[in-house]
Amino acid sequence: MTDANTAKRAVVLGGVTGMLGQALVNVLNKAGWEVVAQSRDDVDVTTCSALDEYLAGHAPDVVFNAIAYTAVDLAEDEKDKACELNKKLPASLGRISKKQGFKLVHYSTDFAFDGRKQMPYVETDETNPLCVYGKSKLDGEKALLATEAPGALILRTAWLFGPGRKNFVQTILNLAKDRDSLNVVHDQIGSPTYTPDLARYSLELVDAGGEGIYHMVNSGQASWCELAAEAVHLAGLSCAVRAIPSSEYPQKAHRPPYSVLSTEAFTNKTGTTPRAWVQALREYVFKDLGAVE
Repeated sequence: MTDANTAKRAVVLGGVTGMLGQALVNVLNKAGWEVVAQSRDDVDVTTCSALDEYLAGHAPDVVFNAIAYTAVDLAEDEKDKACELNKKLPASLGRISKKQGFKLVHYSTDFAFDGRKQMPYVETDETNPLCVYGKSKLDGEKALLATEAPGALILRTAWLFGPGRKNFVQTILNLAKDRDSLNVVHDQIGSPTYTPDLARYSLELVDAGGEGIYHMVNSGQASWCELAAEAVHLAGLSCAVRAIPSSEYPQKAHRPPYSVLSTEAFTNKTGTTPRAWVQALREYVFKDLGAVE
């Protein structure tokens, strides 16, 4: 707990409506930080001068950038919009961080990889995004690092679910209430991640002085089908979840078939091992969504 007399101040970009942003605001508040949750009405983040002025007015110790263009398939047709938030914004924040002296925490993605590996990706593995979204996020990492903002922290994460905003798990459960069966892709494997956990681990890494690139997800791995089936089971729904190959559910953007992220570097830095995604999913289904255990 941060002492009231030395309370640190954070600005969370995307802290009002974003799923991760809301989780960060909650965790920081509980830890005793002074928190400013930025909304779309507060500042146009695509205008560097306005963003500079906005952040200077709040004088933060740390800025968490939880804003991103995340419409993976739509990004194939909206490259400029994806680039504006995923590449240009982190670059602007890096320059402003260097000027104003705050620490910047920026979130990236498992889609930086092509999925050809068959064991968890570490931070130093070669990147090779398969889609516009993944490329725009990787370009954002590179643009931020190129600013040489002191202490900048880039956290690659994946497959987010949590309270406060529509997500894959919630969508599956809503569909499962009204259907006898659901077909879900089984040949994409990744790291399901609970946003309140991600927020807690983010703060731990900041407190530990982490900088550079880290992977941060819940422990374990799953296919989209396994994640859906576990959620349906926990919610006590009778809907059958059937595994299908990606070829039966064509999507515009190419996704990595395997994008599990290793959190060993995070554990080495903080001493914390992220909890299993299955445990986190239980909390989400029973606590956040109110399913009866």
